Amino acid sequence: MSDKQHFTIVRNAGYTATEFKTRQRHNERQNENYHNGDIVAKRSELNHHYLQYRFPDGSPVTYEERFNQLLTGDIIAKRGLKPDAKVFAELVFGVNSEYFEQNGGYDYAVKFFDEAYRLAVKEVGDERYILSAVLHANERNKEISERLGHDVFHYHLHVMYVPVVEKKVYYRKDMKDKEKAGTLKEVIPQISHSKKWPIKVPVERDGKTITVNSYSLLQDRYHEHMAAAGFPDLQRGERGSTAEHLDVLDFKIQQDKKRLADVSSQVEKKELRRDKLDEQITVKEKAKATIKEVDSMGKPQTIGNGFIVTADELKKLKSLAKKGVGIDKRAEEYKEKIAALEVSIRDLKSQITSLESDVRVIARDRDTWKANYDRLWGEVKDFIKAIRTAPQRLLAFIRENIQQNKNQEVSR
Repeated sequence: MSDKQHFTIVRNAGYTATEFKTRQRHNERQNENYHNGDIVAKRSELNHHYLQYRFPDGSPVTYEERFNQLLTGDIIAKRGLKPDAKVFAELVFGVNSEYFEQNGGYDYAVKFFDEAYRLAVKEVGDERYILSAVLHANERNKEISERLGHDVFHYHLHVMYVPVVEKKVYYRKDMKDKEKAGTLKEVIPQISHSKKWPIKVPVERDGKTITVNSYSLLQDRYHEHMAAAGFPDLQRGERGSTAEHLDVLDFKIQQDKKRLADVSSQVEKKELRRDKLDEQITVKEKAKATIKEVDSMGKPQTIGNGFIVTADELKKLKSLAKKGVGIDKRAEEYKEKIAALEVSIRDLKSQITSLESDVRVIARDRDTWKANYDRLWGEVKDFIKAIRTAPQRLLAFIRENIQQNKNQEVSR
């Protein structure tokens, strides 16, 4: 058993309505091909859904379709939202990869994230607001796999949901009906990512009120929930697991960029081939035009059914005969090849658009993680430095403060 520390880490990110399809393709593994070295397509069948909506015929409901079902059913409300507002969000629960490697792998991960999903329902507020919840079991951790000499997978849970807060609406205080004036009129299940996850939340600690980022409190609750559920040897994620996730995101970005360069190169080659075929067709069309001239060659004899052909006309006819036959057929073949190339080019350009979108989303996630990493490290670096340089003095200081607090409580 390794003495490596294991960190719980949860990420929370909001998205606009334009990003439904991108998140759907990634989380539900709906892309046709995966060129990232960390995604093992044949293991996609091991991805485990804790929640997935389906139509009566068995086909899956997309994130956007489920979102619209909630809207039309008045389960959520978009009232007052801006066009570019974040209308859905994603919680990603994880632990550094070696934790599952040391505790039973896939089966242990399914059990672990079943408990994490229960926490997700509490955090979201209502299971109806959840669009999908899926455990990814097919992403290989390249660095650890190469270090240990066998495949190690990065198990993590994606929970897509709608961030909803209860917006209380009151009757006007100056209305004529005095009994209703100023009383609660209705509670609206309002979509609001910023209100669901405020930057500053007042918290009581050691008798003082301080403000803490709601994401930091989410990290606390995740760690406390999993520890209480009986999953041992876990520490609250601050530095280690965030750094690992940053490495994973950077690797994904690099792989997608390589794929973009490869697809762009394929497009250039196919467009060059198409242009050459266009040139050849132009030559063939010109040849066809020359053939039309044949019909105008020669003059009928005044006596009999014969024709008189000049020496120049005869030379041209012989030249055309040698270049020959099959001009129309080859031109049609070229046109068919061009049509096929055009379809291939459109497909490749569609892949480029999709990859560019994925790179933007992953890069944004990476930047969010980096900002959180820098912020959290800024909060704890002095404490960690004190542990490393003067652990006994720090311990004495903590004990002294604890004793002072106890004395104050007694004196009260």
